[in-house]
Amino acid sequence: MSETVSGHELTRATILNRAWPVMLANAAVPLLGLSDTAVIGNVGTPSDLGAIAFGAIIFSFVYWSFGFLRMGTTGFVAQAKGAKDELEIRSAVLRAVFTGLAIGCCLMLLKVPIADFSLSLLNGSDSVESVTRSYIDWRLLGAPAALALFALMGTMIGLGHTKALLAVQIFMNGSNILLDIYFAGVLEMGASGIALGTAIAEWTSLLLALFLVVRILKQRTQAELIPWQRLKDMASLRKTFSVNRDIMIRTFLLVSSFAWFVRESAQFGDNQLAANHILLQFISFSAFFLDAFAYIAEALVGEALGSQDMTGFDRAVRLSSELAIGFSLALAVGFSLFGEMLAGLLTQHDSITLVVGDNLTWASVYIFLSFAAFQFDGIFIGTTETAAMAKAAVISSGGYLLLSVVLTRYWGSDGLWLSFVALVVLRALALAWYYPALRRRIDQAS
Repeated sequence: MSETVSGHELTRATILNRAWPVMLANAAVPLLGLSDTAVIGNVGTPSDLGAIAFGAIIFSFVYWSFGFLRMGTTGFVAQAKGAKDELEIRSAVLRAVFTGLAIGCCLMLLKVPIADFSLSLLNGSDSVESVTRSYIDWRLLGAPAALALFALMGTMIGLGHTKALLAVQIFMNGSNILLDIYFAGVLEMGASGIALGTAIAEWTSLLLALFLVVRILKQRTQAELIPWQRLKDMASLRKTFSVNRDIMIRTFLLVSSFAWFVRESAQFGDNQLAANHILLQFISFSAFFLDAFAYIAEALVGEALGSQDMTGFDRAVRLSSELAIGFSLALAVGFSLFGEMLAGLLTQHDSITLVVGDNLTWASVYIFLSFAAFQFDGIFIGTTETAAMAKAAVISSGGYLLLSVVLTRYWGSDGLWLSFVALVVLRALALAWYYPALRRRIDQAS
């Protein structure tokens, strides 16, 4: 059994074959924002462009907050797959989809307070705020679809069908671009047309994802597609709520930590703020690759837990982590060597490029060390031991906040970067502290 997870041979090549579609799907996500900006930049007004910028910030934060719909679903589905419990796979999928639809409908009903609160923080001009409100109204029409889609994407990852995930992402990007051009360009709806096009793309992508997931489930077994009795099981519902709550806490603290980094960057001047923004783009790009191995780890360790295969669990952790280390090192070296040149392509201001060069070592160190936090996240999500993730987020975010206040006072921007690196190291160390207990529980169950 040393070579397997649930009876299937597990090698580095197997993991890479699952991971590369996730990498491409992750890389395709920011293209949605780029296509929105490109279209409105050519056919819209400055107010439309400002509304798109505000809208991107607002919806990134809102949707990130409900990322548990993707992560939690992967863990539950993978464990049910390992246990060969087809009814529980269907139940986990449906619970997450219904939750996503319900939350999305609530967001639609709360569009006015969401707009009021968001715009009070962003402080734009009257014209931009007016257009942004219209953008939010139209974009929220797609909220139920977008959140339900998170659940279906988690299902595809948990079942190992990452190429289906890539197909959905490509379809969503392509349809979004075409709809952007039609509504914003042909019909001259401006930012509102961009929002409407994105909402329609989200609904059509949801239909495609539903079709693919139903087909995958039917290929696995002809069991009852909607197991109503399982759906009403209170123990499973409580577990789902608990896992989702923990992941939401973790995500909120992580997003807030990044926001604090940006906020503190501003005190060192516009050039430092702009340079740190570019360096964060490098870090985000690296996350496309490292997240892919974390996603695969989620599915593999969840499956191993479900099948009570301790040897398969250890092998999944080791092989996925080895690949993550290799990619993180390659990415760190690549950005340290070519980051300044890449920054020159993103800005025409030499003063900003020079500041990027001065801070490249910090960003490269962050990228290399971040693999551990990504991998531990994947392991704890896949085993749905998410309470440790929430605790680790509290510890690391609190430590980072304290360090940033102290270190920036003495070492300026270098102190801010040192505390930011400490954030990802503290996350990994905190989860490493909880890992032996997690492994013992799995070993006792196998």
